[in-house]
Amino acid sequence: MKSVREYKLASILSPVFVGLEVVMECLIPFVISKLVNSIDVANGATVKMSEIWTYGGILIAMAFASLAFGALAGAFCAKASAGFAKNLRKDLYYKVQDFSFENIDKFSTPSLVTRMTTDVTNVQFAYMMIIRAAVRSPLMMVFSLVMTFIMGGNLGWIFVAVIPPLAFLLFFIMKKAMPLFHRVFKKYDNLNESIQENIRGMRVVKSYVREDYEKQKFDHAATDVQMDFTKAERILAWNHPIMQFFFYGVLSAVLFLGSYFILKSNGATSVGEVSQLVVYGMQILMSLMMFSMVFAMIVMSIESARRICEILGEESTIKSPENAVTEVENGDIDFSGVNFKYSATAERYALEGVDLHIKSGETIGIIGGTGSSKTTLVNLVSRLYDATDGAVCVGGRNVKEYDLTALRDSVAVVLQKNELFSGTIKENLRWGDPNATDEELVEACKLAQADEFIQGFPNGYDTYIEQGGTNVSGGQKQRLCIARALLKKPKVLILDDSTSAVDTHTDALIRKAFREYIPETTKIIIAQRTSSVEDADRIVIMDNGKINAVGTHKQLLGTNPIYTEVYTTQNKKSNDDAMVGGGDNE
Repeated sequence: MKSVREYKLASILSPVFVGLEVVMECLIPFVISKLVNSIDVANGATVKMSEIWTYGGILIAMAFASLAFGALAGAFCAKASAGFAKNLRKDLYYKVQDFSFENIDKFSTPSLVTRMTTDVTNVQFAYMMIIRAAVRSPLMMVFSLVMTFIMGGNLGWIFVAVIPPLAFLLFFIMKKAMPLFHRVFKKYDNLNESIQENIRGMRVVKSYVREDYEKQKFDHAATDVQMDFTKAERILAWNHPIMQFFFYGVLSAVLFLGSYFILKSNGATSVGEVSQLVVYGMQILMSLMMFSMVFAMIVMSIESARRICEILGEESTIKSPENAVTEVENGDIDFSGVNFKYSATAERYALEGVDLHIKSGETIGIIGGTGSSKTTLVNLVSRLYDATDGAVCVGGRNVKEYDLTALRDSVAVVLQKNELFSGTIKENLRWGDPNATDEELVEACKLAQADEFIQGFPNGYDTYIEQGGTNVSGGQKQRLCIARALLKKPKVLILDDSTSAVDTHTDALIRKAFREYIPETTKIIIAQRTSSVEDADRIVIMDNGKINAVGTHKQLLGTNPIYTEVYTTQNKKSNDDAMVGGGDNE
């Protein structure tokens, strides 16, 4: 409800005008009965044209008033519901932006997308019905019931009698349908996950000729959703026949008893009253039918609302502290007795007993096998995760003391699979510094060895990058991401296997540029090949979440089994390649 915000007035005016519209619609049959009685000459009464003109004029005025109120109610309802949905999507999106990695790990990407699209749409429709139809139905039912007692006396009890059994049946339907909707939205997430995975991995799917397998997997997921939705809709479909049964049953009772009273009452009950009693009966039952539709939509949206509230109610596990430090003094990094695991229920630590001290301006290489927690280690530096035990310090202060924006602006991270966004190269580079000049963009790209290939594009730095950077190569994408990180002018630069797609010569040029042009920046280079870290001040060997050894290339070569094996294997391969045809490592 906090997402209604500036649309509160429209949300209030919509039911107000709905109420006025209902009043008009309930008064119109009353006036019509008076008009019918004024022209009923069965008892020899004289037709008074003045009464007919009066009632006719009142009816026309009331009809126009009802039309105006209905139009205004619809306009305000549309404005309120669409605005509410806009705010709700924005609130969800902003909330996700503040999530830590731990929070994001809790929800899958397809699930977040479903909640921001399908679930918000369901809630929007429910809200639209609540502020219009859900107001109209009970008001129409109450006003019409009052009018039935005014005009039909004891006949009004017919309508009262149908409400309890109808309410019981609607509640029974809701109780049966709710668990199915709870289950179906989870399967929606799986369906979206299948779609996303297939589209992202389309090249792999085609290269392995697995289209038929992917089609079958998608078909299974889609059929699963369809079966649960069919069950739920089949239950909700009982709404209509139940309402129709009561509608025609009550209508028959009113017509039968009304006709009986007309014949037996000697004029006490008129044709006009009974005919309009039927109209009121139809209004009551139509309002109940409308309420059943609202009820069905709300049943469907309750699960969507619950899923949305899971996101809105989720608190980020990582927040800036009060009186946070807003400036990182230098690039010193200290890991002191650090243990880390991804969840409190995890059986083992991802990092254990880490003690590492890095001076500002040092170049540190990190080598280790897959799953040795190299990336986990550097994620603690920019506080994407918090250490479970021990302390991580940057610039002489615990990272938990910093304002998150200030810390992350001072620590630039370039991942192996970094993202480029749809827009020009300039626009992508300015993610690093929105106020960077064209000269600064060129300088950063020269350091990242990206300027040469950018200048080769027809539009240079104004070249449009497709979503995900699909129109540039892997190596070009990595170099653009490095340039983007350099524009932040960070105190700490972390390259997480981010030169894996460039050749060894270009890799060497990038490292040379780092040494010469950003000597005061602490550089941490995670790499798979030893050539990327040979000239580092120190090399950290990670093994199974622990630091196995720390030293220079010369110190580790021949003394550390892990480093020696990696170096020997890679250099033997390089020598073999050179003997065969002089090919490069890539």
